[in-house]
Amino acid sequence: MNLSYYIAKRYLISKKSHNIINIISGISVVGITIGTMALIVVLSVFNGFEGLVESLFNTFNPDLLITAKEGKTFHSSEFPESSIKNIPGVIYYTEVVEENALIKQNAKQHIIRIKGVSEDFRQMSRLDSMMVDGEFELRYEDKNYAVLGAGVAYFLGFNLSDFSDPLTIYVPRRTSGSGINFAKAFNEKLIYASGVFSVQQDFDIKYVIVPIDFARDLLEYDDEVTAIELGLDKDSDVGKIQTEIQKLLGDDFSIKNQFQQQELLYKIMRSEKWAIFLILSFILIIATFNVIGSLSMLILDKKKDIAVLHALGANKKLIKRIFLIEGLLISLFGAIFGLTTGALICWLQQEFGLISLGSGDGTFIINSYPVKMKVLDFVYVFITVFVIGFGAAWLPVKQISKKYLEQKLA
Repeated sequence: MNLSYYIAKRYLISKKSHNIINIISGISVVGITIGTMALIVVLSVFNGFEGLVESLFNTFNPDLLITAKEGKTFHSSEFPESSIKNIPGVIYYTEVVEENALIKQNAKQHIIRIKGVSEDFRQMSRLDSMMVDGEFELRYEDKNYAVLGAGVAYFLGFNLSDFSDPLTIYVPRRTSGSGINFAKAFNEKLIYASGVFSVQQDFDIKYVIVPIDFARDLLEYDDEVTAIELGLDKDSDVGKIQTEIQKLLGDDFSIKNQFQQQELLYKIMRSEKWAIFLILSFILIIATFNVIGSLSMLILDKKKDIAVLHALGANKKLIKRIFLIEGLLISLFGAIFGLTTGALICWLQQEFGLISLGSGDGTFIINSYPVKMKVLDFVYVFITVFVIGFGAAWLPVKQISKKYLEQKLA
């Protein structure tokens, strides 16, 4: 067994001449344990919320979104639809027409984003799993229906069971008309709603989903689309398919994956996660001050032992290594206990939802704080604790001076 490690372990677990050193060492381990546990728990909760937000956005956003770099629309008849559909991994192809509009029912009205979609949208978006009222049905028995966001339904005071008053959607005419006569300045169409969805506030308060033929008729389009949305096989290489489509379409089109469609949001979430990581790391540094105090007092307590070891032939390097290893052992025990405790708390939260969100009255999408543990987080936290522990141990150890080595034994 390594001599320095053996002596350091004996110093750590043996009773000191001053009991306060044992107490401070115990406090050091507890402090590092709590700091490490907090890091793991907080990072795992951030992972859980990030995964939740991604799942919500991905329910509405496609795997790949194709738009024109210049202009608002492009002609679907001039688009290489068959070539894209034949790319391995592409399983859903949805034509989309989006435009701002005004929706009105009775005396209430609201500015919306009308989204006309083709047949594949339902299977691609999985929006039918996010319905809070009614069903996701855009066409039934040759009749068109709309699906409202929950926020739109709220502002309209919408009641699905009331069939007496349909929804009226207005958009400005593309052709010239009288700016004074409202009837001539706007196109309007009536439509009934089949259901209400709730995904995320940004979508819920503005989107109304309608069949693409209804949207084109309202907007006076022929075969124009504002975007093409693609759904990919879950095992496909998104980056490879994205690159292949970009080569096929050239520089006139923009192809964005799910991360790029919400790039700012994801960057903010990750920045917040690592900002919290740094803040808790600083707290951990404060907790390791106890290690500095514990080692400093232990070195003073073992002055005679240091002199004896030096007299027996131990050099200054070996003696410093003994106390450095003891400081690292304190940090190591704290890290192991903290990682284990943090993992246990996260597991309990995953399985039993110990800490709930709100009062459980359905206000939130989920009932308890989401938690997702990642192996890399455990690795980063362990490395962080080890580095901080090494610095805390090295500070008092480097102060071991020559007078300790040459102290008289009598």
